[in-house]
Amino acid sequence: MNPVMSSLLFIAAKFLSIVVGGVFAGVLGSLTGLGGATVLVPLLTLFYGVPIIYATGASLISTIATSAGSASAYTKQKITNIKVGVGLEIATTTGAIVGSLTAVEVYDHKLQWIIYVIFGLVLLMSLIPTVQRGKYEVPQDRKADWSSKLFQLAGSYHDARLKKQVNYVGVRWWLAELIMFFAGVISGLLGIGSGALKVLGMDWAMNLPMKVTTTTSNFMIGITAATGSSIYWYEGYIQLFLAAAAAIGVLLGSFIGAKILVRITNKDIRWIFFGILSFLGVEMLLKGLITDRILIISSALEVAISLIAAVAMIGGLYVKNQRGENIAS
Repeated sequence: MNPVMSSLLFIAAKFLSIVVGGVFAGVLGSLTGLGGATVLVPLLTLFYGVPIIYATGASLISTIATSAGSASAYTKQKITNIKVGVGLEIATTTGAIVGSLTAVEVYDHKLQWIIYVIFGLVLLMSLIPTVQRGKYEVPQDRKADWSSKLFQLAGSYHDARLKKQVNYVGVRWWLAELIMFFAGVISGLLGIGSGALKVLGMDWAMNLPMKVTTTTSNFMIGITAATGSSIYWYEGYIQLFLAAAAAIGVLLGSFIGAKILVRITNKDIRWIFFGILSFLGVEMLLKGLITDRILIISSALEVAISLIAAVAMIGGLYVKNQRGENIAS
């Protein structure tokens, strides 16, 4: 086989492998409302060896693809609350600009390890409200506040899995806006759609059902990513080959995830959300410490520690929920 053909086959294989990774990230991102980039950045850096600056650039492009793919499906099913999403995006896009400009300074000064550590901490901290609310299929009713009436935050959707109409009222709009600004900063800084914090803002702060939260988050993340990606484009941190392969995979995965979501329960989504964030949070935190040589361990041990930590956290949550259900009964 001539060298040109070998090179073409190698490039095609590499492209296809990134597409497959993107599909995996897209399915998980669509199901949980995280956006494929939250899974894609660790995937590219930890398993494909892509420098984090280019992984974040590619993930911003793929996030736009995720949002376009899954949000369109969810909007047709009338689960997404567009009014809530548009209102919260004001804070998120402002934060994305701040985060992107900060990221440029961080990379210029060779402080990439800080990005890994922040990423890991953000993922792990977002687990706290998930643990607290994990036993509820739909959120407990809360009394409407001034923001509920002023911004008309009430809504409803038909849950195909529960076979009933679910009504809800959003509260604490002001708190969600604060979380969304921080979500935008994290989005621009880490190259993700910051779905974890968007889910946190709508699930915990506004008390929305998990399916409304995840679908509305998927609608929002594309707008946030588009804002941050413009600065990455300008600085030359987006590689077209990598971005194209990742975007194709994530787009396909987001369509698959959208089909799965309507057939599972809110509790199932929480378990998936918790499992992914547990593993990725520990993994990225360790990666940051290794990058700055604060911690010296092998890659295999790094993955093993992350898996053990994730299993331990999931097991602890399961036992806690079972005890709570036994006491309630």
